[in-house]
Amino acid sequence: MTHIAVLGSTNMDLVAYVHRAPKLGETVTGREFRTVPGGKGANQAVAAARAGARVSMIGAVGSDDFGARLRAELDGAGVATERLRTVEGPSGTAHIVVDDDGDNAIIVIPGANGTVTSLSPGDETLIATAHALLLQLELPLSAVIAGAEAARRHGVRTVLTPAPAQPLPPELLAATDLLVPNEHEAAALTGVADPHAAAEQLLRYVPEVVITLGASGSLYAARGASPVTVPAPRVRAVDTTAAGDTFTGALAVALGEGRPAPDALAGASAAAALSVQRPGASSSMPYRSEIDAL
Repeated sequence: MTHIAVLGSTNMDLVAYVHRAPKLGETVTGREFRTVPGGKGANQAVAAARAGARVSMIGAVGSDDFGARLRAELDGAGVATERLRTVEGPSGTAHIVVDDDGDNAIIVIPGANGTVTSLSPGDETLIATAHALLLQLELPLSAVIAGAEAARRHGVRTVLTPAPAQPLPPELLAATDLLVPNEHEAAALTGVADPHAAAEQLLRYVPEVVITLGASGSLYAARGASPVTVPAPRVRAVDTTAAGDTFTGALAVALGEGRPAPDALAGASAAAALSVQRPGASSSMPYRSEIDAL
């Protein structure tokens, strides 16, 4: 079984569903509120576990009620949490507004995630046993870099989601095997709006790039190969929260199983398409049987 390690954030998502998002200074009436376990790291961990991998989570939760619930949710999803530390204080939270088109706006408050500034004893040993390490940017950059460099030392494939978008340090890019931005993040990183041109620029720094294109699918590019675009299934989106994390988790599993890039992207797109038809983040993620059936 493919083993995926995830070094990343764990948040409680506080989700308000509204007809339309409020403008600055405006108050609107919502129709529903939910608390849903999330965080880009935890989301990718759950997505990978449901897609069929053995998954281990590295990160931190707080000593509050949210922390206990976040750990329990990961345990329930089959994610190993021995390297998920508990620190004094609040857990991370994400405050999310979702409109009737399924689009969202998010404010993340790091909480316990902000304490993960480096690897703890035992983290590198775990990373060394994995087929791939999934990374995002909701932890301090120092920890992300340390994780990527540890993976590189042990020949473990590093998969980086550059979100929230920010400039990427050279040492992080040098230790990244596969970069998975969405089209907006790719444009922010390169200053180029066209995904194909953005991918070409990003290949100067990393060997492989997958740019997710929302309803248009995804673009795969690698050094020395022609780019490949894979369409996404046509579905009606209810909530796009964590669709990108679902995609990345499923993609890492498919690549870890040795599937060719186009097939892996098709499976990841199917997983993301299933997730956007359901509300919530980790709660919306499909199981392997559902992905294979689409």
